[in-house]
Amino acid sequence: MALIEMLQQNLAQRHAANLYRQRQVLDSPQGVVVEVDGRRYVNFSSNDYLGLANHPEVVRAFRAGAAQWGVGSGAAHLVTGHQAPHHALEEELAEFTGRSRALLFSTGYMANLGVVSALLGRGDTVYEDRLNHASLVDAGLLSRARLRRYRHTDATQLHEQLAQVCGGNKLIVTDGVFSMDGDLAPLPKLAHLALQHGAWLMVDDAHGLGVLDKMGRGSLAHYQLNSTQVPVLMGTLGKAFGTFGAFVAGSEELIETLIQQARSYIYTTALPPAVAEATRTSLRLVQAESWRREKLLSLVTRFRTGAAQLGHNLPVSETPIQPLLLGDAANALQVSQRLREAGILISAIRPPTVPEGSARLRITFCAEHTEEQVDGLLDALATCRVSP
Repeated sequence: MALIEMLQQNLAQRHAANLYRQRQVLDSPQGVVVEVDGRRYVNFSSNDYLGLANHPEVVRAFRAGAAQWGVGSGAAHLVTGHQAPHHALEEELAEFTGRSRALLFSTGYMANLGVVSALLGRGDTVYEDRLNHASLVDAGLLSRARLRRYRHTDATQLHEQLAQVCGGNKLIVTDGVFSMDGDLAPLPKLAHLALQHGAWLMVDDAHGLGVLDKMGRGSLAHYQLNSTQVPVLMGTLGKAFGTFGAFVAGSEELIETLIQQARSYIYTTALPPAVAEATRTSLRLVQAESWRREKLLSLVTRFRTGAAQLGHNLPVSETPIQPLLLGDAANALQVSQRLREAGILISAIRPPTVPEGSARLRITFCAEHTEEQVDGLLDALATCRVSP
């Protein structure tokens, strides 16, 4: 079969299964109200949890950074791409997370690939939650270590798996907050198991940092876990921080090892320095403006109360990620379209992003949303007659 014919066939099958993905072009900045094809929508699909992506101070810092440092970094960090704004941001992120060092990566995906493949190899074992982000699963496969996956948040099965494997290094890898369900990993249990079985624990806290803890320090601070219990922390900057990129925080030895061995760090161009300058401002806002987290919690509570009154039994989630499970992909697409007709933008999340039979609306909240907008969403869900 010719390549083009095979691709056409595969695409047709995706269409038929209601799994075809399409991009939409925003004609406005990121925010709680966006414009698509000349129409304005209330946006409940963004990861800009604190509303910093278009914050005036962050924008000003980006502009000033570009004016002083230029647009591109021009090289990898280990060549001539590591500039003063990068270094300053790394030091500030280390202090923020309570760790000795931090290391910037260009994306969270690259950070996860780099860390796991740098720490593990043949003869080692990586243990992953079934609902881990795709980047963590790919990281485990790329490392060539044995990959063991345990049932979602099931510490008992993880304990059994850890007890079965002898020899080699062991790394437990988990999301801190699961990106499609919004629930938290049982990190205290995982930290205990890691200590008990001589394993390391790595947490991808992309959706926890900025959101959880009074200072926004994420799921580790939420559970009061230290760097000994969780030696590897990965965080992204394109969600609650509102900018772009990622970092890994840990000990001096961990960061130096990544500088020497993480291929996705060594062999890629550094972030634009202006992005680092913008992130330094957003990091300050994350810590100083606790009202953003308080507002988020209030909005989530309001939505969950209203959804329960409509008969929706939402999964447990205390984060801005509130999944409304709809079952099959066709139903999720239909409801997403009905809401769009009502002026509300919420993407339908379908397999393989989520397991078969669990297609959903992934509803996310931002500190910039108003109570009236949340009530409008609830009214639209009632009018659309969404089946609980």
